[in-house]
Amino acid sequence: MAIIITDECINCGACEPECPNTAIYEGADEWRYSDGTSLEGEVVLPNGKQVDANEVQEPISDEVYYIAPDKCTECMGFHEEPQCAAVCPVDCCVPDDDHVESEEVLLAKQKFMHPED
Repeated sequence: MAIIITDECINCGACEPECPNTAIYEGADEWRYSDGTSLEGEVVLPNGKQVDANEVQEPISDEVYYIAPDKCTECMGFHEEPQCAAVCPVDCCVPDDDHVESEEVLLAKQKFMHPED
């Protein structure tokens, strides 16, 4: 499953540089599927959604840091545990019950975004 940042976030920013998928953004910042990945142009995501990887996406939160769930792999393929949760001083990076994914799906998503790894 993806990780979500709760509204207990203090906006310290410790999590953002730790994300190997560049899935964490500051509140109100726009994001792209191509940010920090190998994705370019029109792509079909592993979940079947077709997107333009370079197209600007609306912020998921206007107030606190947030994680783009389509880009979150819980650090599978990179680390043994989600790095955002490991460095969060207030423990607000928690599993997102609305985006439950198996280890197999998370690893496939990681390979899709970073085929060179």
